[in-house]
Amino acid sequence: MALADTLSSVALVDHHAHGILAEAPTLNEFRGLFSESTDPRQWPHIATGLTYRRAMRELGHHFGVDPTEAAVYAHRKGRGFEDYAASLLRATNTEWLLVDDGFPPQGTGIEWERLGQLADCRALPVLRIETHDSRDVAAARDGGFVALKTIAAYRGGLDRVSDDIVAALEANEVSGDPLPVQVHCGFGDADLHLWRADPSYLKPLIERFDDTPFVLLHCYPFVREAGWLAHVYGNVWFDLSLTIPHISRPAEHLREALELAPVSKLLYASDAARTPELYYLAAKWWREALAEVLAEALSPVEAEVAGRAILRDNAVGLYRLR
Repeated sequence: MALADTLSSVALVDHHAHGILAEAPTLNEFRGLFSESTDPRQWPHIATGLTYRRAMRELGHHFGVDPTEAAVYAHRKGRGFEDYAASLLRATNTEWLLVDDGFPPQGTGIEWERLGQLADCRALPVLRIETHDSRDVAAARDGGFVALKTIAAYRGGLDRVSDDIVAALEANEVSGDPLPVQVHCGFGDADLHLWRADPSYLKPLIERFDDTPFVLLHCYPFVREAGWLAHVYGNVWFDLSLTIPHISRPAEHLREALELAPVSKLLYASDAARTPELYYLAAKWWREALAEVLAEALSPVEAEVAGRAILRDNAVGLYRLR
C-alpha cells in the first residue's frame, strides 16, 4: 500500500481546532472564510490565490461537482448546513477534536460538543486563558479541559507576555498536574504585530515553567524557530496548524519543521475555524505533505511509523487521550 493511502487510514487527533459558524455567507464572505483577513476589500483578491484555487478544485472533486468556485459555492448553498458540515468533517477520519473555547465566541456558532457529534468523533474543550481567571485555570483539568491556550501574541506580543498570563501559568504549574499550554505563534489576522509572534521570545517562559508542556501553534513564518525550540527543550512541542491549509506549499514547510525537530515533537492540527471546508482541506493536505516528505527521508516502515506519530500518537500521549 502506498504511504499516502496508509496515512489516509490513520484516525487523526486534531489537537487544535475551533467551532464553526452556521451561517449562509455571500460569495464574497465565503472567500473571506479562507483567509485571515477581516477586510472585505481583500476578499475578492483571496479568490485569485493559489491555495484558494487549489481548495476549489479539491472541494469540487470531493463533492462530485465542477472543480470551480461557482459550482462549489452553489453546492454549499443547496444543502442543509449541518449535513454539509458533517460530510466534510467525517471525510477527515478524525478520532479526537480538541477545541479552543475562546473563538468563535460562545453562542455564535457550533461549539465543541456538537462539533464532535457532526464529525462522529470524541471531542474535548481547550480553555482560553484570556477568557478565564486563574482559579478556572488551576481547576481546568477537573473541569474537563484537556489543555490551556493563550493568545498573548495578540495581546502585546510574545516579547511582553502580561502578568495575567504569567499568573495563569503559575496556577497551572502549582496545580501539581500541569496541562499542556498551547501558544499562538506566527501569523494570524491583522490584530497582531507579526514580529512579536516569533516563538523564540518564549525562551524565558519555557525555562521558567519547565514542568509545563508548551505547544507552539501555527508558527509560519517562524517554522524553523519553532523547530529549534522543539529540538532543544524537552517541554516543547509544535504544529503547522493554520499554516496548512493556508499556504500553497505545505510540504516545503513540513520539511523545515523536521530539519531539526524530532518527529515525536510535531503534532497534527487544522486550526480550522468558522467554516468546515478547512477541516477537510487541512486533513487532506497534511497527509499528502507527510507522504511526500517522509518517503524522501525514511524507509517505508519508518515513514509509516513517523506519519502515524505525527497524525495521532504524539497527541494521544501528550494530552493523555485514551
